[in-house]
Amino acid sequence: MREAPAGFAHAPQAAFGDDLAASLSEAGDGRLGHGVETIARAVRTLPNGPGVYRMLDRRGEALYVGKARSLKKRVANYTQLSKLPRRLQRMVAETAALEVTATHTEVEALLLESNLIKRLMPRFNVLLRDDKSFPYILITGDHDYPQIAKHRGSQEREGSYYGPFASAGAVNRTVTALEKAFLLRSCSDAVFHQRTRPCLLYQIKRCAAPCVGRISHADYLGLVQDARDFLSGKSNRVQEELAAQMQAAAERLDFEAAARLRDRIRALAHIQSHQDINVEGLQDADVVVAHQQAGQTCVQVFFFRAGRNYGNRAYFPSHDRQMGAAEVLAAFVAQFYDNKPVPPLVLLSHDLAERALIAEALAQRAGRKVDLAVPQRGSKKKLVEQALYNAREELARRLAESSAQRKLLAGLAELLGAEGVPERVEVYDNSHTGGSQPYGAMIVAGPEGFRKNAYRKFAIRDPEAAGDDYAMMREVLTRRFSRALKEDPERTQGQWPDLVLLDGGRGQLNAGLEVLAELGIDDLPIAGVAKGPDRDAGRERIFLPEREPLLLQPRDPVLYFIQRLRDEAHRFAIGTHRAGRSKARLTSALDEIPGIGAKRKKALLLHFGSARGVERAGLADLAAVEGISETVAKKIYDHFHGQP
Repeated sequence: MREAPAGFAHAPQAAFGDDLAASLSEAGDGRLGHGVETIARAVRTLPNGPGVYRMLDRRGEALYVGKARSLKKRVANYTQLSKLPRRLQRMVAETAALEVTATHTEVEALLLESNLIKRLMPRFNVLLRDDKSFPYILITGDHDYPQIAKHRGSQEREGSYYGPFASAGAVNRTVTALEKAFLLRSCSDAVFHQRTRPCLLYQIKRCAAPCVGRISHADYLGLVQDARDFLSGKSNRVQEELAAQMQAAAERLDFEAAARLRDRIRALAHIQSHQDINVEGLQDADVVVAHQQAGQTCVQVFFFRAGRNYGNRAYFPSHDRQMGAAEVLAAFVAQFYDNKPVPPLVLLSHDLAERALIAEALAQRAGRKVDLAVPQRGSKKKLVEQALYNAREELARRLAESSAQRKLLAGLAELLGAEGVPERVEVYDNSHTGGSQPYGAMIVAGPEGFRKNAYRKFAIRDPEAAGDDYAMMREVLTRRFSRALKEDPERTQGQWPDLVLLDGGRGQLNAGLEVLAELGIDDLPIAGVAKGPDRDAGRERIFLPEREPLLLQPRDPVLYFIQRLRDEAHRFAIGTHRAGRSKARLTSALDEIPGIGAKRKKALLLHFGSARGVERAGLADLAAVEGISETVAKKIYDHFHGQP
């Protein structure tokens, strides 16, 4: 029995039973009947209380995660096949085991469910593929002269955080305008302490140069407080004070000071002019709307903080095509705020079946009341409609791009003699420098474009293969498809490609064919893509098994598509190789020194900027680094200068 998380108790897994005649007669198919039997056996000892259940396949991977007010009643529904949609019937057919976690309340079950869905990514749930944190503006609080900066990630540093912003571009524009308005420094603490004269930002009136004493400490803290007030929603007070100061400067004929204050007021106005959508009286809120078309859903999220619009972002959650917008939106909201701050108000486009329960769960996570509202009239209703308009436009663009992509995939399939439109195309390339740091790379494309979350990189393990493109290709393909055969022999998980493209000519193609033959895979379309004479892009040749190479017309759209696929694979392979090469450069020089662990290595690199800088440093310079004693400094110096 697995250990339950703190605050939860596992319910015991049920014993086997056998009165399943009705369900099995409905099932018909052997696998479906086995799934119903597995679930029905477990139901008998499930508790009546709330909790979370996980349907597992025969490899122990999660197929579906759900929560229930009564585990016994909810899970029993899966044995009534006639009432289940096709999506859940497919899930039942693949179910080989059931795990449950009992909770004290349904709210705890909802919180645990959203956490498990994001962690396990079960393919029969609505999945929010959201692996990026939002950027914030940070005004630091651990320095006598606070710094303003863009921040992304955990908020561990002392200071004030403002956001989230929908994009890094929105943060960068706002930070630049705030520098002009409040003259706060954006340089790092290390640069701040090393300055002996003002930098360029002072010259272009974006910093008050506190580093060299061009402003007093008290006056600089006054600017910091003004910036905090502005970002906290007290913009009117700040602007009124600046306007009064400008008027006073003009009255005493100090036109230079008045001009500087005018420029600061303009910078604040510039920030506000870029807040495309604003609603009077709306302070901290998110607007979350969903629009559906052609079985796909676009969810738009608008962020409002301190009365200002911090931008919006579109999401396209993965879900069954039969699910309605309200159902998708409910799953999205529960997952979206699993690792993000929840505002006091969330405006929705659809009423959710369990709106009160979700609001209670979000309130428990936020530590305060959270209101989920579906506005029916007024300015908030107009705001939701504006967000829906954005969702419709974004989804229309995506569908148009998907349609064009599908046509190109159909053309590619026709060219290569593949059956049907490929849903998953895998492209392979290798990269190395004279045999050093060899890597293989795999990219994936489908009707929706490049699937970057499915990209894979392969560090070449066989030292004899390094530098041999054919051997590297053999190793990469062997590892890829050996694992596919082990994890998904029946090809039901959607992880097998419909088409494989190799960057290279007849030699790479033959290497690929040898690997597939050795693994017993004889039904996978595969081709090689080689550049023409003098590596001239536009004259690519397509190599196919037992056929003469194909040469497409220069303006053929399918040729351009093949070039895009090949170039993306090349970009990813080169980037992977360069990252590995850079890592090797950074680690090899310092990791070979006894007594230099991760903490000391970090201190040395931060102080000198690079491993080469450490190598060139003198004994006294090394000893000046925090955490480096004179004994360790001598050991480092002797290592680089060849002394015993």
